[in-house]
Formats: sequence, C-alpha cells, structure tokens
Amino acid sequence: MEKSNPVVIVGGGPSGTAAAALLGKYRIPSVIIDEAPKIGGVIYRGPLRKTATLPHLDDNLQRAMSALRRRYENYKSFIELKLQTRVLGPEGKQSLLLNEGGGLTTQKYDELILATGCHERSIPFPGWQLPGVMLLGGVQLQIKSGLVKPGTKMALVGTGPLLPLVACQLHKAGVNVIGVYEASAFNKLAKEAVALLNKPKLTLSGLSMMSYLKKHQIPFYYGYGVVNAQGDAHLERVTVAPYDQYWRADLSQAKSIEVDAIGVGYGFVARTQLAMLLGLEHTYTKVSGYIPVLSSEFESNQTKTYVVGDSTGLLGADAAICEGQIAALNIVKQRGILSATEAKKEQAKIARKHARIKRFRFGFDRFSERQSGLLELAQDDTVVCRCEQATKRQLEQAISEGVKDLTTLKMRTRIGMGDCQGKTCSSFALDLLHQAGHNKDTGVIKPRFPLDPIPFTFMEESLNEQV
Repeated sequence: MEKSNPVVIVGGGPSGTAAAALLGKYRIPSVIIDEAPKIGGVIYRGPLRKTATLPHLDDNLQRAMSALRRRYENYKSFIELKLQTRVLGPEGKQSLLLNEGGGLTTQKYDELILATGCHERSIPFPGWQLPGVMLLGGVQLQIKSGLVKPGTKMALVGTGPLLPLVACQLHKAGVNVIGVYEASAFNKLAKEAVALLNKPKLTLSGLSMMSYLKKHQIPFYYGYGVVNAQGDAHLERVTVAPYDQYWRADLSQAKSIEVDAIGVGYGFVARTQLAMLLGLEHTYTKVSGYIPVLSSEFESNQTKTYVVGDSTGLLGADAAICEGQIAALNIVKQRGILSATEAKKEQAKIARKHARIKRFRFGFDRFSERQSGLLELAQDDTVVCRCEQATKRQLEQAISEGVKDLTTLKMRTRIGMGDCQGKTCSSFALDLLHQAGHNKDTGVIKPRFPLDPIPFTFMEESLNEQV
C-alpha cells in the first residue's frame, strides 16, 4: 500500500497543536508550519525570551500554556515542526510554497488543516496612525512575548472580554493604566447572564479581573469610547466620550486624557487569505468577516481540507482546541484507524463542549456587536488604507457615485493594493458599503499570490540552481 504523506497543519496555535497531538495519539505523523519561533499561537506562545518570573500572566493562562506544551511533548515523535516558516500560497495540486530557512521550498500533502487564526479589526479615527496608538492584541503580544511595556501611562478603548484581561496584565507588568473604556452599556451585558453561565469558570475569572481592577483603582467605564488621538511626533493625549446605543460619541461630554500609549480593541477578523487562495467556499458574517463554509467535522468544500480555530469564527482558544480535535478524528476515521461509529462517539463528546463554548461566546458577541457609530469616528481626511493612503472621503465619494462592491471600490480608490492586501482596510470599507445599503454581492478583496513578498535574492538563488 502506498505510504500517505504526513497531515500538513498550517498554524501552531491551540487548534493546530491539538490536531497534531490527537493525530499523534493514533500514530499519524503531521507537520506543523508556523511563522513564529515557538508553537502556541498568539494566545499561548508565551515569552520569546527567558524571564525569571511571569508576573504579568495570570495563573489560568500559565496553566493553559503548560497544557498546550504537554500536549505537544506527549506526541512530539509524530510531529515535525517547521517554525519561522511562512506559507506563500498553493504550488500546483496539493502542495504549498513555503518561505523556509531563507529560501523557497514546497510541502506536499494528502490532508491539510488550516489553523491560521485571526487578525485585528482596524477602526480608523483621527490620529489612529500616531506612534503609541496600538491594537489591543499587539499590546498583549508585547507584554506576553517579551515583557515589553508598550507605554508607561495607558488607556484601553474598545469592547469585549479582552479589555479587562489586558488591563490586568498591563498593571501587573508595571504600566499605569488610567482607564478602561468599554463601548457597550453594562445593562446590555447583564442581559447575557444566561449565556455566560455556559462557562461558569470563565465568567468567574472575568469577575475576578473586574475585582482586581477595582482593588487597584483602575476605573472601568461602560458606554464610553475613543473619539480621536492627538500628538506631534507621537501620541500625547486621547479624547474619549460617552457612546449611545449606536456607539455615536456625545462630544458635549468628551474629555481629553494625557497618555503615551493606548490599546484599541474593536474585535477581530478571521484570517482566511490562504483558504481563499486555495479556492475554498466562504460566507460573510458580521462578527468574523468572511469565513469558510464547513461541515460539522470542519471539512471544507475541498475534500480532505479542513479549517479550524479562529479562522472559522471567533470562539476563542478552548473552542479552537475542540475544532482541531474534531477535524483530526475525521482524518483518523478516513485512514481506517477508527470506525465511523467510534469516531462519531469521540467527536460527539467534543462537540457538546464546543456547543457550550459557542453559546457562551455568542453572548459576548451580542454584547459587543459592532455599531454604526464607529464609522462616524473617521473624518473626511482620515486615512483608511495605510498602504495606499486612501481616505474616507475617497471611499464615500466612490460609493456615492455608484460603487456597490469591494472589487470596484479597490479599482477606484486603490484600497487593498498594498502589501497587507486589504487586511487593514477591507473590513471598514465593507461596513461603509453595508451602511450605504449594498448588502448583496459586495464581494471580497481577493488575496494575491504570493501572500508575502518574495525577496529578489530567493529568485536569484533559484535561477542559479537551475543554471
């Protein structure tokens, strides 16, 4: 019988590592490809350098990081790691082109699991390009990966459970957190009490974080958000104001706060550029952007190609682990190691846990649902696309002149033509189209091959080898 290729997993975060470990349990080899120097993903990667203590990381997070490491260590004889390696896109049939070790290589596969995670949703407002204005995940990554303080005097603005978590981590790292501003009102959160009971430990952990902030006199404001940021060469102050139910700022009650950095967090978008390049079918969701259309076993419209974790929808690390395990079990079944009945029984247990997490998370999604007032923060001259310096005025003018989809908007304004391929600007542009009443056939800014630029030196080396 012909020997099968290892299962190829793109992404070494919670979902990718969980999938590899479960495959290893059944003696199925896998290859994890990840652009970072360590597995764990943004959430569980941990410091990139040794530190004597981790005062900025709570006990729950440290336990989860250790659990992921043990999951890998138990089955590492079946797992090949290709770290600091980037997937540039598909290369022929069932093969990926990699930027690996300073050169171009290919990786063949029979089964492919995409666990590419998500990226942060950018919300343009006056001053958002100033040094010191950071996205919330970037703030967290700095303090988690290297105990680097993003600033000395900071405020956090945005929505969702990441706000109190990052506030606690910053304070423990020695940053003066002068305020946390949650866009939604508290009574909206109270309405989700039943949903939050699906994960009582996480809910209690959240209450514990709020208690920590209160104990250390870090004010937490519900129904407040950012208006603008000001400074000359770098951030010097930020203006915040009360938000109404549509997140429109009441400028009559705006106040200016002196800071040297702020963390801005208005949600995340599924990272699906590679899935799109591979030709997987996608659908639009308001919370996560475009996500792949998947079976209950997380298999896409392409046989033996799976998508798991936050690139399927933003449910968090625990759900990502479940998804990686369910997809891996399907591969175990397809390879004939488990019967359909055995695999279904194992998958059902994991699926029940996944469903509880989903109900919990949907409660937060309803609480943090993005409101139209955010689109009003950007002024006419506010840059929306950093790569091409396209402004809000240019986008709105194009839409007023009849543009109804992202592809045409890209042709008119050049949004999405830069190196980031629209990851920063496309979500905001899509929201503008929806606000104008264009809710059907708006399309996507299609990713280009290669996903990352290929250095000329690589091409030169390749030509020399051919000669």
